[in-house]
Amino acid sequence: MASASSTSAKNLFQDSKSRLSERVQVNVNNIGSITRQMQRGSKSHEMLAQTARNFSQTESTMENTFNNLQEMQVLMAQMNQNQRSIEDSVERLPDVREQVRDMQR
Repeated sequence: MASASSTSAKNLFQDSKSRLSERVQVNVNNIGSITRQMQRGSKSHEMLAQTARNFSQTESTMENTFNNLQEMQVLMAQMNQNQRSIEDSVERLPDVREQVRDMQR
């Protein structure tokens, strides 16, 4: 009987040893997984920071574009007014010519 219980103890020890080895392997795999996730997370943070920088640069560009468009609208209104003034002057030219002719006589 002593040999049966010693064989049983050896089997139990071997079984415990293999379960412990499996658990250690699972833990090592989990640590590797966590490490990969942390690395991805840090890259996500870097990408998020880069995106925020790009957005802030784009925001200033958009603001400058908006200001330029407003200035262009003012210039366009002034040019339209100048065009109307020139057209009025062109319409009056025949009258002015006639007055000049009358003055020359």
